[in-house]
Amino acid sequence: MSAAHAADVVQEQAAPGFNWSGVYVGFGVGAGANVHKLSGDILPGVSLNGIGGEGVYGQMTVGYDYMVSQRFLLGGLIDAHVGTIKTSLDVGALGGFNADIKETYGFDVGLRAGYLLTPSTLGYVLGGYAWQKYKLDTNAGFGFDWDQGGYFVGAGVETAINKNWTLKGEYRYTRFSTNDSLLSDAGLSAPDGALNLDTSRHTFEVAASYRFNANDGSAASFETPSYNWTGFYAGGGLGAGASVHSIDSDLLGVNFNGLGGEGVFGEASIGYDQEMGSWVAGVLVDARYSGMTSKLELPGGQINLDTDYGFDVLGRIGMKVNDSTLAYALGGYSWQHFDLNGSDPVGDIIDWGSSGFSVGGGLETAVSDKMTVGIEYRYSQFEKHDFSADLGIPVGGVITSTPSFHTVRIDAKYKFN
Repeated sequence: MSAAHAADVVQEQAAPGFNWSGVYVGFGVGAGANVHKLSGDILPGVSLNGIGGEGVYGQMTVGYDYMVSQRFLLGGLIDAHVGTIKTSLDVGALGGFNADIKETYGFDVGLRAGYLLTPSTLGYVLGGYAWQKYKLDTNAGFGFDWDQGGYFVGAGVETAINKNWTLKGEYRYTRFSTNDSLLSDAGLSAPDGALNLDTSRHTFEVAASYRFNANDGSAASFETPSYNWTGFYAGGGLGAGASVHSIDSDLLGVNFNGLGGEGVFGEASIGYDQEMGSWVAGVLVDARYSGMTSKLELPGGQINLDTDYGFDVLGRIGMKVNDSTLAYALGGYSWQHFDLNGSDPVGDIIDWGSSGFSVGGGLETAVSDKMTVGIEYRYSQFEKHDFSADLGIPVGGVITSTPSFHTVRIDAKYKFN
């Protein structure tokens, strides 16, 4: 067998272990979007899902993990966060009125269960209790705050980058309980249930954690495949996320950011990667079908703004953070189809396609000599669409929409060579 051929042979190797049991502290940054649903006794049978906001946040975590077997882990965590996820309204026609609904600070308490994909890379799910403080600010001397409790669920990938430090990418979906006293919170005399607020949130965090006894000699070690990142691959995945439409009117001087939607999607991709020492560069094309939607429910029907199908052409570059795991960033061209429609007998109202860009990053780890699994976040921004012509209005800029997405996907890829 020639030396070149021997280099292509995949061999099983005993990978050095990492002790996942013990106390850790973590620090991270994230981005995401929320969707508020308004309903109540003021307008029976009417609800809007939703009012959308987006932004970034910082988070600190304290946790403890315990390896219950060579590959299974259980743990608990407490984290606190502060952020800028908000919905904003600016109305120039009313003398410069503006208002913001902002997530200020909050905390989560939860449990997680993980499985070691390799001795140094963990895939996990988590869930628990969430609490959040909200604040309404205006420039008209009016404002108030309130808090909501709820639950969160999520998933992530965490990998060791040296003897004590790990890096993780994590998605969380948070659902808060109904606030039925929003008007009384604002100081108005109104019974509970007059106006109800239901809030959900989609976030992705990148965090580094320091583990105090990761190199104490009690680490698990088992065989793991070597993996060459060079080659063509095909993949598929499932994801979730939220959209935020910035609605503008040049005529009225109004900017509302924004109209929100949420949902899940499926995605398929093909691509090519080239390994260059510790670095990997590649290109990919993917297509998706999405269920992200905004919904206005009315007596006898509803109106939906659907984000249904689209595709991306992206490039990525990554660094191998250990023998089997790649941390990478990506970016490129995106296209998305949108459909504004109503229930029968209204049917389709307006549909359009919009070009834009996506940027993001993720963690991907090899689970065999041909397969990888990973988690990835993308922020997508699309071109402004002017509805004037669609509505038969001769003057442009009367009403426009600029959509943005915050999405996370968990995917698997098969490399052909």
